[in-house]
Amino acid sequence: MKTETKYFGEIEYEATDVLNFGRGIFAFEDEHEFLLLPFADSDGSLLCLQSLATPSLAFVLMNPFALDAAYAPVLQPEELKTLGVKDSRELCFYVMCVVKSPVAESTLNLKCPVAINDENRRAMQVILDTNAYGMRHLLSEFNSMDAKGEEEC
Repeated sequence: MKTETKYFGEIEYEATDVLNFGRGIFAFEDEHEFLLLPFADSDGSLLCLQSLATPSLAFVLMNPFALDAAYAPVLQPEELKTLGVKDSRELCFYVMCVVKSPVAESTLNLKCPVAINDENRRAMQVILDTNAYGMRHLLSEFNSMDAKGEEEC
């Protein structure tokens, strides 16, 4: 299959590449199917979450573990059930990034990560029930050279 994307032009993909967001993404509840595409030369730490329904709709995501190895999102039982897992550690997590200039002023939303079950391709954006993480962490707060990130999905 082929689709037009915001950052990569026209690309080919397989049905098994599609992530299904049953509830959509916050403020985009009607958008349900996305592709997770890595940006070149990012070692899988910087990705694009591309809508299949709306080519101009794409989000920049980052692997939070590449920035902070201690990041430990925990989902609620209902969220785990929706994603088809028993434990948060069975999921992949990515955080949304608002890219600014200069790049050091970009912000990350650690409070509302995107959780992905790589086995069944179900995904959802969640709000973590903790005050440990905020919605606007400056990228400059993190020293990615010290982080020991987990493998990406």
